[in-house]
Amino acid sequence: MSTSPMSAAPMSTLPAAALPPVVTPEEWSVAAAELRAAEKEHTRAGDALAARRRRMPMVEFGTYSFEGADGPRTLLELFEGRRQLIVYQFMPGPPWCEGCCMFTDQISELAHLHARDTSMAVVSRSAYRDLAALRERMGWQVPFLSSAGNDFAADCGTGEGFGLSVFLRDGDRVFRTYFTTGRGVEALGSVWSFLDRTPLGRQETWEDTPAGRPQGAPYQWWRLHDEY
Repeated sequence: MSTSPMSAAPMSTLPAAALPPVVTPEEWSVAAAELRAAEKEHTRAGDALAARRRRMPMVEFGTYSFEGADGPRTLLELFEGRRQLIVYQFMPGPPWCEGCCMFTDQISELAHLHARDTSMAVVSRSAYRDLAALRERMGWQVPFLSSAGNDFAADCGTGEGFGLSVFLRDGDRVFRTYFTTGRGVEALGSVWSFLDRTPLGRQETWEDTPAGRPQGAPYQWWRLHDEY
């Protein structure tokens, strides 16, 4: 029989030296204000990095065939008619990489990305039948596809590892604009974190972005995800 939180054994205490110092409310307010200022500085630095990402050059990417729920699909088809595509390279299994599974658990509601002309997919060198079974078990909504038999992972620089790439299409031509791996993936998952990695960004007027790219008033495009 499971133990409810109310009947669980008392939590052991940490050594006093391991706990934050106890201060007065006034002292806490001063420390909180100083931290908030540092966090604002961190946010502004993040905005500057996102602006730099939007100015990254791009490289044309080849054609590939992936196996998905509806049969073979090309890289261009993964865009689903949208202008941008985010692809997470999932380490092959089984056994499955716990880190890749945790990342996929955190992928935000796709409707918000779609509203910004951006699609997302997870690609792995695993057999599609294994990926489909994992996706169903985990209840994930993001499309899963197998890249077994092609050079997509090698061309992305992930091999047997993991990473996240951003692609932009111009007509029928596909270009890669961004890549990160390792701890660069840790902070990703929210709508904002994904859009900040794309060349079009959040597409809001406050952003520092190259001329000619789509921008509109902030907040105005937001919807409940079933109302887009």
